[in-house]
Amino acid sequence: DVQLQASGGGLVQAGGSLRLSCAANGFTSDAYTIGWFRQAPGKEREGVSCIGRRDGSTYYTDSGKGRFTISSDNAKNTVYLQMNSLKPEDTAVYYCAATARSYYYCSGYGPSEHEYDYWGQGTQVTVSS
Repeated sequence: DVQLQASGGGLVQAGGSLRLSCAANGFTSDAYTIGWFRQAPGKEREGVSCIGRRDGSTYYTDSGKGRFTISSDNAKNTVYLQMNSLKPEDTAVYYCAATARSYYYCSGYGPSEHEYDYWGQGTQVTVSS
């Protein structure tokens, strides 16, 4: 079974940094993509970034462009989201998710929630002003 484990959230002051990790296990091939999503209180979940496991292609939505960096350590089956210059509006539960749909590619589709089939449990990020 595919399992995703997100970690690394916490409380940080505005302007600070956090690095989230997503450990992905159970895939039988490297033909999948990991995406990061977030959901702030009272708001819908939104995509932040994604990375293709096989080709390393990435995509950032406006939520993370310029401040967040997604990367992958394939040897550890772990994807990271480095978040810098954090703002109070970045406060949310951050989820990692995965898709192995054959037609999907990160750089083309971006982190579209309905394309992802496997979800981790979420990690809370709180940015204080």
